[in-house]
Amino acid sequence: MGVSIGFICATTEELDRAEREPSWADEYVDELYGTDDLSMSDRPDGGPDKAWAGLQFLLDETDVDLEFLMDGFQILEEGTLFGWTAEQVKSVARQLRATPWEKLAAHYDPELMTKQDVYPNSWRFDPDGELEWLESSYEELVAFFTEAAKGGYGAFMTFSF
Repeated sequence: MGVSIGFICATTEELDRAEREPSWADEYVDELYGTDDLSMSDRPDGGPDKAWAGLQFLLDETDVDLEFLMDGFQILEEGTLFGWTAEQVKSVARQLRATPWEKLAAHYDPELMTKQDVYPNSWRFDPDGELEWLESSYEELVAFFTEAAKGGYGAFMTFSF
């Protein structure tokens, strides 16, 4: 288990309804992740999963205006489901595409990340492997936001702990 973040595309209509009917949104997002419905197979989804805090540590040192736990709007009171507008998704996509991985990687400091207890605090055990994991997670995040923006989507962000 653990603390993770995931994104799945959402239409403006879905986000509007989610804001009005949070319980509907909770069930709907569960359906989106669990469906085998081929009509939704082209709906982009993606991480950063458990790499979110490590990526946030790196993103905080760049010009990318992205804060996983502050951006979007809260849908469920317990803070486990958020909505991101199509405009937010487009803005983040543009910023991520303009930020090569190397710019983030330059700020990778496993010792400092361990000292600051950056989740999941495994940086000291396999620093090179963790850096590769972060890179893979970043690439997935860039791909998600790029595809979502291209489709004119907003997003649901799940935060599970």
